[in-house]
Amino acid sequence: MRNFDEDVTLLLEISDQVDRYTLAHFNQRDYQVYEKADLTPVSDIDRGAEQMIRQALASARPDDLIYGEEYGGKGSEAGYARWIIDPIDGTKNFVRGVPVWATLIGLEVAGEMVASVVSAPALARRWWAGRGLGSWRAFNGGNPQANQVSKISELKNASLSYSSLSGWEERGKLPAFLELTRKVWRTRAYGDFYSYMLVAEGVVDAAAEPELEIYDMAALVPIVEEAGGYFTSLQGERGCQGGNALATNSHLHRRILALLGS
Repeated sequence: MRNFDEDVTLLLEISDQVDRYTLAHFNQRDYQVYEKADLTPVSDIDRGAEQMIRQALASARPDDLIYGEEYGGKGSEAGYARWIIDPIDGTKNFVRGVPVWATLIGLEVAGEMVASVVSAPALARRWWAGRGLGSWRAFNGGNPQANQVSKISELKNASLSYSSLSGWEERGKLPAFLELTRKVWRTRAYGDFYSYMLVAEGVVDAAAEPELEIYDMAALVPIVEEAGGYFTSLQGERGCQGGNALATNSHLHRRILALLGS
């Protein structure tokens, strides 16, 4: 049986190494920015960070598969564990000097996300989880604190985070999303990974996005679920395979799915 505790320890060790690299270049602003085929930006630091992670995983877990945003990889295969990497989630923030970006690494076993780390060195914050090991966070390298989702059970009392309105509009879901925003207490666009980490911490009650890739979501799932939350697609499919996401404290999940789901 796989030891998820050892996998989490490895994730934290890799994050220490990668954080030093990404934060140094973020602070120095000494990176090159390119445009990918889908017109989104990528920096040479994204690519360098993914190479660093791949090398560390290949050395420590040579029998596992690796899939990353910048260099691709193999899909899930029966009998194999797979590491899913987003070297810098929030590249648009990174290249503009906004500190809300993070390295995301998740471990998938038998089709289920079982361990992960989300490390945001410019915010001096890190979150991690392992199946059956709880969900944790630390600030500025301090003592770990347990994550626990909120107990808010009414939409009128709920805080909702998202990334943008344009994605909802492009998919014909803006009216439904705006209706949701009218029913909740508060909305803020914290964006990207940060929305979901705030759900895990219990300071935000729901987060949703209409279009995401697996590497955007994989590392988020264990941290939200081990904190007591739900993470599904907008159609209610558990995990990170549905191409979009809804994360909640569990109490609000069905009501928000009814508004946003197809």
